[in-house]
Amino acid sequence: MTASPRDGKPFAMEQNSTPDVLVIGGGPAGSTAAALLAKAGRNVVLIEKEAHPRFHIGESLLPRNLDILERLGMLETVRDMGVHKPGAEFVSDRTGRSCAFPFAHALNKARTHSWQVRRSDFDATLFKNADRLGATTIEETRVTDIVFGGKDERATVTARTKEGVTLTFHPRFVLDASGRDTFIAGKLRLKESNKYNNTAAMYAHFTGVERREGELDGYISIHLAEDGWFWLIPLPGDVMSIGFVGNQSAWKGRKGTAKELFLQRIASSPTVSARVRNAEIVSEIYSTANYSYRATSGSGEGYLMIGDAFGFVDPMFSTGVLMAMTAGELGAKAADLWLDDPVRGAAACQAVNRELAQAMDRIGWLIYRINDPVMRSLFMSPKNTLWMRDGIINMLAGNLAGGRFGDPRAIIPILSFKAVFHVLSWLHRRGMGPNMPEARPAMVAAE
Repeated sequence: MTASPRDGKPFAMEQNSTPDVLVIGGGPAGSTAAALLAKAGRNVVLIEKEAHPRFHIGESLLPRNLDILERLGMLETVRDMGVHKPGAEFVSDRTGRSCAFPFAHALNKARTHSWQVRRSDFDATLFKNADRLGATTIEETRVTDIVFGGKDERATVTARTKEGVTLTFHPRFVLDASGRDTFIAGKLRLKESNKYNNTAAMYAHFTGVERREGELDGYISIHLAEDGWFWLIPLPGDVMSIGFVGNQSAWKGRKGTAKELFLQRIASSPTVSARVRNAEIVSEIYSTANYSYRATSGSGEGYLMIGDAFGFVDPMFSTGVLMAMTAGELGAKAADLWLDDPVRGAAACQAVNRELAQAMDRIGWLIYRINDPVMRSLFMSPKNTLWMRDGIINMLAGNLAGGRFGDPRAIIPILSFKAVFHVLSWLHRRGMGPNMPEARPAMVAAE
């Protein structure tokens, strides 16, 4: 366990502490919120259950991340640790074709690149930055319970260190950034899984994977396979992050060890297997089930859920870290306001949840249809009529915020894209649609 105070001197851990804000979870959401609150002069305690660095997926950042990193004073640091990412590539197993989506074509051209990072290093750097800006940071300590106070009363939060010491905190406000542990949502039984996206994932790090060159150098590759999709993310040091996200049919009846199952899925994809023929696994193989969920309510008297603690969508378009850091920034503003004016702060917390929910719905509309053969055909043959292609790239670059309708520049392009999708789907169901290689065999199977 490590801890440090606002003035940088050794911190004497006490049995009781009364910070302005207690942040549960030292990932991107929690570290961002703690850093910004400390920078604003608040007394903040940030608790992380593990020791940094620790393995995590979600290694592909988006251009909109860069604005937040700049406000945190970390832009150059992250640039030095990452692989330059100018866009995303989609590859079809069915046809073998590749289609590039460069961020330079996004409607919002303020940021036209990002980076791919080792999350272990990235998260550790964010955590240290919160400490640098004045937050009390505590590692290897798990929050075990929370008892909410009544109106104008502080909550009681209990945590347990690696050594077995019980710590008790009485913060004025709690930010739950506990990630997929969903600490408060789980305790209050507010977590609701997305029944329309019942998927599971397996992932690991490899070396010796064939990398893209030329204009596609640094691109994340999304390989559209049967019953799911793969990500291939180039990381520093010849490391490639590879993961497979599949629906129920992708795993039904599968037997063997985690390694055997993962290698079977890779072998079943002609485009992915071609790139890993000389590769070697250099990490453990991890798995996660029931990917998408959301809390039915994300805030209450003296608390707010942010990042994955509030909700999570399938990671196909690499929105995880951006959503987490955006939530951290919005959550910090709401908590800061709440400390001065609980009534206005409570309204701000509800606004944060609405903003995050709308952003998740916006990208979720695409994600939850990516296995639809008509959607796949549109992605593999994009048209820029009414700026539809550039509107999709705008979303892929992370321009998801902006209230109910998102980025105003993308309203017409995205509505046009949705209209085309619905019309083609209707025609295809009646056997009247155009020739779409992705659609023909899969639609027969679906019917």
